[in-house]
Amino acid sequence: MEENEAEWSELTRECLINILSRLTVEDQWRGAMLVCKSWFNAFNEPILHSVFNLDPYFDSPSESPRWWNLQFESKIDSMLGSVVQWTHVFLTQIRIRHCSDRSLTLVAERSCPRVTDDSVSKIAVGCPKLRELDISYCYEITHESLVLIGRNCTNLKILKRNLMNWLDPSQHVGIVPADYLNACPQDGDSEAAAIANSMPHLECLEIRFSKLTAKGLNSICQGCPNLEYLDLSGCANLTSRDIVNASSSLSSLKDIKKPNFYIPRSVYHTERYGHWNLYDERFQTDIFRI
Repeated sequence: MEENEAEWSELTRECLINILSRLTVEDQWRGAMLVCKSWFNAFNEPILHSVFNLDPYFDSPSESPRWWNLQFESKIDSMLGSVVQWTHVFLTQIRIRHCSDRSLTLVAERSCPRVTDDSVSKIAVGCPKLRELDISYCYEITHESLVLIGRNCTNLKILKRNLMNWLDPSQHVGIVPADYLNACPQDGDSEAAAIANSMPHLECLEIRFSKLTAKGLNSICQGCPNLEYLDLSGCANLTSRDIVNASSSLSSLKDIKKPNFYIPRSVYHTERYGHWNLYDERFQTDIFRI
């Protein structure tokens, strides 16, 4: 057994890097780096971490409550801090969730409840060539950050600012902290205006479950004429007519996701409207506005 271990530890650095590059991120961090000192040293090679992507780990069917505690957040911070230290200028892409302001210096990613305007301002100033930004579910970020990002990152093509399903939050209860769910941004039109006035070159925009109204959507469609993809899933304050009227000016639009879903009566109290109950309960269509 000891002889086999010695043979593994005596592999050349080039061979070790080749082996490590074929492993998943999870296998690299949980096993390979702990084999021996030479493997750990090879694991620090910048080329192995030019792309740091933890999305596959989080994209599981069920969300874990432990992802939302401070201990887990600290581990993500530590991993990101190590990657930044090892890679320096070689780091080209970060896709993470559940980190904090302490480690977020290059890019803001979704599901980071303690990411604030402060970290986003650092991104705006320090990453002027940013082309894609995902700040979904970051509820402590305001429309002021969107303006700052737009003004400084003029090459931004893709923005994802999705919110959690506030129409039916039951899927998150017991997993996501209640205070976080209750902090959902309320003024969708302010964020829409910030996007429209500062990000004219956007080609892809996701704002699922935003609370923007027709006014906000009109602003976006007028201010971002190059949009090719627009995701409005869950935007309960918009009607089909609002969407058709606003998007008619987008000559480059290739795909649009409309808020086509069932709205629980508890949200809109449809029992007041008599016969409209039939439409609400039997068809999963856009919201009927009377």
